[in-house]
Parts: sequence; structure tokens; C-alpha cells
Amino acid sequence: MSSRRNRRPKTSELLKAWEALDEGDIPGALRQLRHGIDDLPLGEVALVVGRAAGAAGFDDLHTAAGALAARPGNPQALYEFGYACVERGVPYLAIPALRTALDQAPGSAAVLRELVSAYEREGRHREAADVLLARESEFADWPDRYLLVFNAVMAGDLALARRQHALLPDPDDPMWLPAQARQRGMLERAASAEPVSPLDPTDLRGWQYVMGGTVLGTLSPYGFDAGMAGRFAWLQDSHDQCLRGLLRLRTVLGAAGLRPTSVSLLPDRGSRILGLAAARLLELPPEPFAPGREDTVVVAYDLNEVAGAPGGPDILGRLVERVPGQVLHEHAGNWTDPPVVTADSVTLLHQSATAPWEGQLRADEDGNIERGAPDGRPEEEIAAEILAADPSADEGDGSAPADPDERLAEFVTAVRGSWLRGDRAGLTSSGPVSSSRFL
Repeated sequence: MSSRRNRRPKTSELLKAWEALDEGDIPGALRQLRHGIDDLPLGEVALVVGRAAGAAGFDDLHTAAGALAARPGNPQALYEFGYACVERGVPYLAIPALRTALDQAPGSAAVLRELVSAYEREGRHREAADVLLARESEFADWPDRYLLVFNAVMAGDLALARRQHALLPDPDDPMWLPAQARQRGMLERAASAEPVSPLDPTDLRGWQYVMGGTVLGTLSPYGFDAGMAGRFAWLQDSHDQCLRGLLRLRTVLGAAGLRPTSVSLLPDRGSRILGLAAARLLELPPEPFAPGREDTVVVAYDLNEVAGAPGGPDILGRLVERVPGQVLHEHAGNWTDPPVVTADSVTLLHQSATAPWEGQLRADEDGNIERGAPDGRPEEEIAAEILAADPSADEGDGSAPADPDERLAEFVTAVRGSWLRGDRAGLTSSGPVSSSRFL
């Protein structure tokens, strides 16, 4: 009898993944498994995942995959494989196994919650809500009904969320109080946004506000109705876009009736450049960031870049908790790798962005693509160039809806009563508005 090490999958899709592993391409093998996995034999999937996990040094997943390959119908083996996949950041591999385990052990709260966790991490909130709703008579209010409300909101089903929220009592365990406060905040923001925002599957600004309390300043003018829905995938940023973002920030502050007294500068170079420009535009003094400073606008170019600056992680930790009158503005927010802190205002959402002062891609005289040198000029000089830029909106490809300053101001005026409340916990999902992304 051959050992499990010598076993190979028989299904064609899995053989392609196996061949990628033969070439040492673990990411390529896992990409082969991302689509169509629901229809593949779980025992054979486990063979591929186990080999990939062994090569990556993930002993827990390697062991769990081996157990599932040996006993593909065993509920415990299915659960342990799914659990290990979620823990190792491949929740899409967990879903078929956990779904099968739940069919075999329908009363298992542990399997149900792990399946919901996998759905959530994949942004499949509708399926998470449906699997919880189907077991409503069996589950506990905390966490299960709470998770049902959360996933209903993230799926864009406010009617279901409100019905279930009305049935949700206060938690007995105080550990759930922060989660309860965040969920109430989401529903309050939804109520304030509904009169001026459709909250439909294309309403990026509305849902971004409901999810995290972020006012989105601009929409991408490219590919709106071809998969992007207002987000950027890849962006080479410009001084023009930076100025437009700061002017939109000024519109937001005015519509909210806020009168900040300073601009707080964060430690990374991009944030200092943009912060200096913001201070001059808003006619406010720039000051190094200080925890506890009230009535200030904290300006970040990209909060993920702040995390890599000296003292950045500590600063981000301080920004999670709100200070009276403090507004956190981020210019370029990463929606596929969201920062640990959710900004109150963001100019645009991107998957990958290159700042104007970084080395940008360009065509040379022969038409070859090359990356230019970074702009090493002093920060004050680059900030002055931002203020001298052209803030006119990019017309793009004509697919995006018109979004004049007046529309943004109308939105902020409507939601100002629910804005700047609660903490700034990081987002874990792109929510009801889906956009195309690079894998």
C-alpha cells in the first residue's frame, strides 16, 4: 500500500495545484483552489492543502489536512481542518469542510461559529447571516444573534438587522459591551444616512459611513459600473488629487460645523507633507501629534504607512480611542488591507497606491515602463506644490455618478449627529458594496 505522501489527487483542478507545488509555487497552488472548491472532493483537497502546509511549515494545518485526507467524512476531522484553515488565513478552504461538518453535526455551536467566522473573513456576509438564521431556534443571543445582526448589516440587509437587533438583550458578560456599542453605532449611522443616501449595493459612501463612521470624500471615476463601484484598484496618485482631497475635507468640516484649532502631524513623511499642506489650506497651525489634543485635525496620507514610522504603532493605538473634537483624516485608504484604525474622513479607497513623491511608473523615450526616482525635496516645498495644483475632478471614463461638493455637504449635514462617535476600531470587510480586486 502506498503511503499518504505518495498519494496524488485525481481531479484536474487539484492536479494543477499539485503541479504548482511540484514547482515550489505554494501561492500558485492555493490560487488554483480559490474558485470552484465547493465541488471538489474534500479528501483530495486535503491532500493538496496538507502538502502546501508542510512546505510552508504550518504544522497544525499539515496535521489537520492529513487527518481529513485519511477520514474525509469524519465531523471532527472536518472541523479541525476548517479551524486550521481559518487560523492560517485561508478561510475559503475552510468553508466546504465546515459546511459539511455542520450538516453532520447540526447542533454544534463550535462548528456553526467557525463557519460564520470563515464566511466573514471571506466577505460572504449573506451566507453567514443565512446559516445563522436557519438555526435561530438553537443559538445563543451572545454571540450568535449578535453575529446575525452584524452580518445582516454587512450584507446590506438593514430590515433583517433591525428585526434581530430588537430581539437582542444586553449581554451578561461585559466582554461583549464594546461589540454591542459598535453595533448600535452602525445602526444609528444607517438611520441618519438613509434620508440622503440609498444604501443600495452601489452606495459606497453610504455604506462606508455605516460600517465605520468614515465620510468618503471622492469616488473613483474609472470602472464604476465595471466592477469598481467607486474604489480604485491601482492608483498613481497626484498633487491634484491630494489638493482635491483636502478641499473635500474642508467641505466636510464646514458641513459638520466643526472649527478645529490645529492640524496634527503624524511621523511618516507622506503624512507630514499632506499635513503641512492641510494646515496652510485650513489656515491652522501645524503641530506634532500629541495624544489627548482636542479640536484638531490629524492628517495621514496612508494609515498603513504610519504603522511603519518610528512611534507609529503607539500613535495608532492612541487613535483608536476618540478625543473630543479630534478628526482623523486619511487621504489614501487601503480597502483590501485596512489599517488597524478607521479614519473619520478619507479621500479615496485603493488597493495599491503610489504617492506623488514616491517613485512612480512612467514610459521612457522608447516606450519602456520604468520607475522614476522619489521626490527628495523638503516636505514644505512639496506641500506648497500640492497647494498650487489643479483640484478639478478627473472626468474619468464617464461611468461614475456626478458627485459635486454640494452632494458631499448634504450627506455630512444629514449625518453630523451620528458622526465622530464611538471608537475607531479597524474594519474587517468591504461590506455590501463589492469591488473587483487583484488576488
